[in-house]
Amino acid sequence: MKVITVKQPYAALIAAGIKEYEFRTWKTNYRGELLLHAGKGVDEAAMKKFEGYGLEYPSGCIVAKVQLSDCIRVDDALRDELQKKNAEVYSGVITRPEWEGYAFKIENVRKMEPIPVKGKLSIWEYDYEGDDL
Repeated sequence: MKVITVKQPYAALIAAGIKEYEFRTWKTNYRGELLLHAGKGVDEAAMKKFEGYGLEYPSGCIVAKVQLSDCIRVDDALRDELQKKNAEVYSGVITRPEWEGYAFKIENVRKMEPIPVKGKLSIWEYDYEGDDL
């Protein structure tokens, strides 16, 4: 099954259904089921920013199964939409209009019991026999 690794606290925000977009500098044509892997990397400033959310922040493990439904070029219209949706969660993209990249639209989030596994870059494969979304 396809997997994407995301730093904490962003992986926890996605697994909790709070963050609906993950941002990358590269585009993907992949659409479908995806496992969400919380990497060992941590954004310390963001951890402080979101500490009031009361989330758990496991690392080095798969934490959710999601649906990657779209890959959208980040532009001013998307920045405006994200500002209205949740300015705190999306502030990095909203406040840096010079940043160019893509927003991966994440839907149908299902949190899982963490599965310890080493992450990788890009979208990668993991032998997973769990149920379908």
